Amino acid sequence: QVQLVESGGGLVQAGGSLRLSCEASGGTFSLYHMGWFRRAPGKERELVAVITTGGRTNYADSVKGRFTISRDNTRNTVFLQMDSLTPEDTAVYYCAAAHWTSVYTDRSKYAYWGQGTQVTVSS
Repeated sequence: QVQLVESGGGLVQAGGSLRLSCEASGGTFSLYHMGWFRRAPGKERELVAVITTGGRTNYADSVKGRFTISRDNTRNTVFLQMDSLTPEDTAVYYCAAAHWTSVYTDRSKYAYWGQGTQVTVSS
């Protein structure tokens, strides 16, 4: 059983930056694809970015060029660097882990989820 704990959320002005972290425990971190998802008020949970066991990354179109996902297998941690934030990025951000799959952008493949961290971007 994998436990995930997010940190780094908060309130930031538009144009600012935040760095989210997610520390994993209870499993072999390097064997999991890791993803960041978000749910804005009144919207479905959506994929933000994923990083595979091999380091391949994939981003939602809305965050390409602004967000960067990375992982440190020695620290069992995945990061999401968020730059040029806009009010539309306001959401609860969730970290998630998936066993190896070729369909790593499919939300349903992610079996383990953190509690989420709130990101609020003011205009």
